[in-house]
Amino acid sequence: MIPMTETEFERCVAVALDALDDDLVALMENVVVVVNDRNEEEPDLLGLYEGVPLTERESYGLFEMPDRVSIYRLALCDMCTTHDELVEEIRTTVIHEVAHHFGIDDDRLEELGWD
Repeated sequence: MIPMTETEFERCVAVALDALDDDLVALMENVVVVVNDRNEEEPDLLGLYEGVPLTERESYGLFEMPDRVSIYRLALCDMCTTHDELVEEIRTTVIHEVAHHFGIDDDRLEELGWD
């Protein structure tokens, strides 16, 4: 396990989001990214997208809750053996979960090398 404070971890998530292509970010609609320690139901889960992918969405109404991307700090810290590996896994997890927002499923992500 690589220890990383909540603040440092959140900064790594922000850096990963900032590194996304500006054209891609402009297409992200009504989505929030949060950092939690663990997923209660699946403690080893690294990230989770909850919402309606853009490819399946018709439109948002005035009172729709945003889609949610959760990144799980302790699960990611547990799986890594170096700081650099952790930073890379955070980046990969952010990209993986944001891809779900765009309707890219796990099989396609694996084909693209983002498993």
